[in-house]
Amino acid sequence: MQHHISNSIFRLALGLALLLAGNPLAAQIRVLMVGGGGSHDFDRWYKQEDAATLEKGGLATVTYTDDPSTILEHLSNTDVLMLANNQPIKDSATRKAIFAFADAGKGLLLAHPAIWYNWRDWPLYNFKLVSGGSRSHEKYGEFTVTVNDKKHPVTKNVPASFKLEDELYHYNADPAGPGIRVLATSKNEAGVTHPALFVVKHPKARIVGFALGHDAASHELEAYRTILRNAVKWAARK
Repeated sequence: MQHHISNSIFRLALGLALLLAGNPLAAQIRVLMVGGGGSHDFDRWYKQEDAATLEKGGLATVTYTDDPSTILEHLSNTDVLMLANNQPIKDSATRKAIFAFADAGKGLLLAHPAIWYNWRDWPLYNFKLVSGGSRSHEKYGEFTVTVNDKKHPVTKNVPASFKLEDELYHYNADPAGPGIRVLATSKNEAGVTHPALFVVKHPKARIVGFALGHDAASHELEAYRTILRNAVKWAARK
């Protein structure tokens, strides 16, 4: 009897402690991050840097893969799918699962290479999920990013403008696509602007497009880190 009472008191105390602590483990966002391919150091800047940024303070748990064939096995335990891959997703079942993931109202973060027109045999990806894409970018160098929508949760605590060195992507929205809401723009030396941060007006999913992210100059920038964390929280509906 005494043993039973002791166990009950222990469980009650543990439950109270978790309640008082806010039980951060229960609130963690499950992120599946997909990288790999050419032109970028995916292990250093996505697998290491961005994963650490998202896991800081218990915001998220990150599963990273540079093997697109493994996406399918992780997707059912994922809240936000972060695509940063510069390599094709060839499997038709995986492609269907990504669209089903979006149609289920889940979150997607399309980072840097993932907003490119990369997949000629998968036009629906850019049409439905990116609502457009990039086919070119400026030569790597410094430019200014300006926040256009300060009220959106993804731009919370982001400076009104900031400079960095990166590839200024020439993202253009597809007028026949679902449409986008531009949150921040990049401006080149000629004064031409392109969306640097946007949300896609998907009927069910929460999708963020984020053009920045070539190397250390972006991934180690506090504004970038803030956007990344905000984007994952918003996409996960937290």
